[in-house]
Amino acid sequence: MITTKHDTITNAEIQKNGLNALKESLGVTGMLRFLEQFDHGGSGDYTTEKYENEEPELSDEEIRKMFGF
Repeated sequence: MITTKHDTITNAEIQKNGLNALKESLGVTGMLRFLEQFDHGGSGDYTTEKYENEEPELSDEEIRKMFGF
């Protein structure tokens, strides 16, 4: 099997080369506008949602029972 340069390039190099290609093709502003299309900025309220379905902490007694003490 013949190995090409693309087979030995790291993900970091691919990202760097890709960003450089975008910058050269679209300019800095165009590159940023292009990348923003893929960043939806998240949604919802993470802090509230994180604790919505949180299970209560076990007491020391409950933990001991789990381990047979």
